[in-house]
Amino acid sequence: MYLEVETEQKLSNVKAISDAGDQIKTAFSQIRGEFEDHLVAINENTNEIQTIHHYLSELDAKMNRLAERMDQMQLFLQAEKGYDREKMPEYDIRPLSKREQDIFLVLYTLEERGHVTYKSLARATGLSEDIIANYVGGMVEKGVPILKRYHSGIPHLALEQNFKRRQAKENILKLTQAPLGCFC
Repeated sequence: MYLEVETEQKLSNVKAISDAGDQIKTAFSQIRGEFEDHLVAINENTNEIQTIHHYLSELDAKMNRLAERMDQMQLFLQAEKGYDREKMPEYDIRPLSKREQDIFLVLYTLEERGHVTYKSLARATGLSEDIIANYVGGMVEKGVPILKRYHSGIPHLALEQNFKRRQAKENILKLTQAPLGCFC
């Protein structure tokens, strides 16, 4: 009897070990499957990176060709038309007050829509035309290239186009992107 109990215990232990071995094999099989999936994903990402690198190389080559063409155009303009990129106008502008900055931004924005007058600036800012005229005069004195042309006796204001382009690109006036407060 003791021998039978001992044999049953050994068989039970063998079965438990066999079950544990099967569980380990299943776990390793799952891990192997996950590793294979991970390897496939890595290979796909590598292919995508190589493709992107190829496209970036092509884009870089095209940009270099474009830069060469622009250099050729500049040389042509210098030779034929006397154009000198280095002779772009320099603007020496003293700092604007906060109110002048606000009025400048309104002028800049309104000019995109059409003709700007003291009246349209006054309407947009809520200030009187006389106060607007004083601020515009102050900005001109500080070096802001504001052009004034008269149509039917009414002054129309505009920014010099070169200055406007450079202001958009270089922020010559060092304006912040803060909201216009009461002018919104």
